[in-house]
Amino acid sequence: MADTLSANAPAPSGKLPRGVPFIIGNEAAERFSYYGMMSILTIYLSRELKLGDVHGKEVVHLFATAVYFLPLFGAWLADRWLGRYWTILTISMFYCAGHGALALFEGNKAGVYLGLILIAIGAGGIKPCVSAFVGDQFVAGNEKGLTRVYGWFYWSINFGAAFGFALIPMLRDNKGYSWAFGVPGIAMAVATFIFWLGRKNYVRQPPQRESKQAGIFSIVFNPQTDEDRRSARAVRRIFLVFLTIPVFFALYNQVNTTWVLQGEKMTPFHVFGFKVDGERMQAVGSILVMIWVPILTYLIYPLCEKLGLRPTALRRMGLGMVLAGVTYVISAIMQTNIDTWWANAAIQYATATAALDPNGPLGPPFLQLVPPPSLAWQLIPYIVLVAGEVLVSATGLEYAFAQAPKTMRSMMMSLWLLTIAGGHFLIALFTNLNARFVKASGAKELYFYAALMFVVSVIFMGIATWVGKRKHAASA
Repeated sequence: MADTLSANAPAPSGKLPRGVPFIIGNEAAERFSYYGMMSILTIYLSRELKLGDVHGKEVVHLFATAVYFLPLFGAWLADRWLGRYWTILTISMFYCAGHGALALFEGNKAGVYLGLILIAIGAGGIKPCVSAFVGDQFVAGNEKGLTRVYGWFYWSINFGAAFGFALIPMLRDNKGYSWAFGVPGIAMAVATFIFWLGRKNYVRQPPQRESKQAGIFSIVFNPQTDEDRRSARAVRRIFLVFLTIPVFFALYNQVNTTWVLQGEKMTPFHVFGFKVDGERMQAVGSILVMIWVPILTYLIYPLCEKLGLRPTALRRMGLGMVLAGVTYVISAIMQTNIDTWWANAAIQYATATAALDPNGPLGPPFLQLVPPPSLAWQLIPYIVLVAGEVLVSATGLEYAFAQAPKTMRSMMMSLWLLTIAGGHFLIALFTNLNARFVKASGAKELYFYAALMFVVSVIFMGIATWVGKRKHAASA
């Protein structure tokens, strides 16, 4: 069942390889299934399963930690045994089963946890393989297409995510949680079918069962040949660059938890009759990615090149991290206004209740005349944060593939995804420690994340400068 090189000739330079549309279609449908489920998971765990906001947030991020940690398993399976094509096809079955479990065991905590475990295996197992598989389609003479195709690959991720975030909460409101969890399962089955349809068009790299190059630890800690030593240096550089990235994702991934809970305390707004509340607001992030990717790829980056600013991968990632810190300053200012409104509302409510007939025309309902701040204000931090995310995430995928030894590309993709796992774990850890010891809330917590991000950005820039000099010296 191992992969072999496709007999199909690769696409000529400058043209899209024939297998890429199937991979991008698969990715869009898979991301619809994953983020559609994620769009309702925080409120479902916190309110329906009665875990509470703090514990519900912890469970979501621990689940996501597993999703982004298990790529290590998927990459090992692909690089050493099955190859990327068969790994993706096989593990996708676990993915579909996980969605089915969520739909069938609605309201049952054990059944829900089983579903989340299966989804973590499926989503995590295929992640490094799909992102590396799309890169496999570009052979010698067509490398320049990598930057653009990873931009569009990332665009497809957010195309699917946007529809998942927008439609699944609506489906939940009309049909209940069983349908809301079941439809993402159908989407995952469609994703698997789309991927299978392209089987005759793919360039497939075979697994390296006998090669030491497939073992990351043997290369890094016990290189035997000059090729091993070159690979070891490349792996170490990638590891250093990725070392601080988890902090960025600790901020970004709170759009699915902290920002949802913040949005629940704000006034929903409507777009063409479509209600946008805290859950549905998550779709905005994906829509903004689809806007930012072409703007950065076709306008900002070429303009910087003309101005002599050279938007290298490391510079793009550094700027993205700084923007994340700026975002949390904005979010903290917003949270201060929200907290102030609710504090004043509580005082007004108590005063009105004490002085007036609670059921009278001037009783508690008068508070509805002055609603909480509009959720539309959350668009401002979203715009800034998503620009930073495109600069970091899309670039990180490109950097991991381009810098990795050829026989370890799935593993390097999994290393990139491990930074996302680290971010989710940091959120769960910080949330738990804060609830138990510090008990900071609201704007104070957000300002903490902003300060942390600025400090880490400076560290990243120092590492990037050092790595750039070392790479230049090694190639001289």
